Amino acid sequence: MQAAPVRATAIPSFTTALRAVESLLMSGGQRTARRNAWTSVLEDRRRAKDRVEAQRVLDQNVLRRP
Repeated sequence: MQAAPVRATAIPSFTTALRAVESLLMSGGQRTARRNAWTSVLEDRRRAKDRVEAQRVLDQNVLRRP
């Protein structure tokens, strides 16, 4: 009895597959624009998180002062 053959290639992740489809459907400029837009969204979220943290620190310091 022989063992089943081992698969030599890894199954691509969903993200990898999505990027492959994206590259087929969109031109390079559209891909770049989409990635830049997503990077901007992530940066906006980071700044919003920083603002909330800064406000929390300010609120704590104002409450502690006599």
